[in-house]
Amino acid sequence: MKYIEIEHLVKKFGETTVLKDITVSFEQGQIHGLIGRNGSGKTMLMRSICGFVPATSGRITVNGKQVGTNGTIPENMGIIIETPGFLPGYTAFQNLSFLARISGAAGKAEIRQAISQVGLDPNSKVPVGKYSLGMRQRLGLAQAIMENPELLILDEPMNGLDKEGVEDMRQYLLALKEQGKTILLASHSAEDIEVLCDTVSEMDKGILSKQK
Repeated sequence: MKYIEIEHLVKKFGETTVLKDITVSFEQGQIHGLIGRNGSGKTMLMRSICGFVPATSGRITVNGKQVGTNGTIPENMGIIIETPGFLPGYTAFQNLSFLARISGAAGKAEIRQAISQVGLDPNSKVPVGKYSLGMRQRLGLAQAIMENPELLILDEPMNGLDKEGVEDMRQYLLALKEQGKTILLASHSAEDIEVLCDTVSEMDKGILSKQK
């Protein structure tokens, strides 16, 4: 089943076209890699799929529903786009509890489980402001998964992780795939893409081409 379908997507800012007539689809239950240099349009494409940036023209459909119609965003979605931002004076559990109250879709047990699954301690009293970049990335993934979404949009989720952390993250993403989750992953690491991804698409100057 095609979980994400993009048809003739164009995004312009003034005279600058950052996404150029993109047509692509991504199957459900697979990990789809997105590669390309900084400024190639990867993050903008992800933001468009999430419904954060309205298309200039074209159509994006996620799980059968059009994104961007009357401000709609995909349901059942977890995201990491750029470095996750948290309240520095609060613990991991307090931060995710605050965010969960907004949607009401995750309780204390789900929050604790998500924090544990990414290798952090849900009972830690250390404020997030004292976390390393890698620990914040782990907490960002915990935030993305705590509501058990069907779709994950992950932009460079390995940033700041040490070798062990990268391996942990890879194994966890593969486990999520086995659960039937659909994952769109942008990474600068050729090894991440090779190990994890069922399909690979490359962005270059706003143009997308499927490589695998």
